Amino acid sequence: MDAGTLVLVHLVQPKEKYWGVILALGPAGVTLRGLELDLFDDWARQQRPGADAELGVATLFVPLHRIEKLFEDSRVGSVASYAERFFDIVGSDVRGFLGRQVAGAAASPSTSRPN
Repeated sequence: MDAGTLVLVHLVQPKEKYWGVILALGPAGVTLRGLELDLFDDWARQQRPGADAELGVATLFVPLHRIEKLFEDSRVGSVASYAERFFDIVGSDVRGFLGRQVAGAAASPSTSRPN
């Protein structure tokens, strides 16, 4: 995985789950722009025009020893990716809402909405 890839990150000690885009990945860990997975749907709904935004994304560094699993955010069978879910809720590509650090990142196939 490279910078610009949308991912799900499962952490240990304490157990947490994050969704976001990789800004950097190295031997020390991952720098991610995103939010806790439990907040995703509320955050996405707040990105619709006219909605009051109370939640936001953050940039965080996670040391490698805390990472249990790192998944690319992609469709699995009939289960939509989080990027697709965001598109269904907001009608726009999620990358535009993650901040200027990732605005220039190329969209991966997992972020495109199927026809």
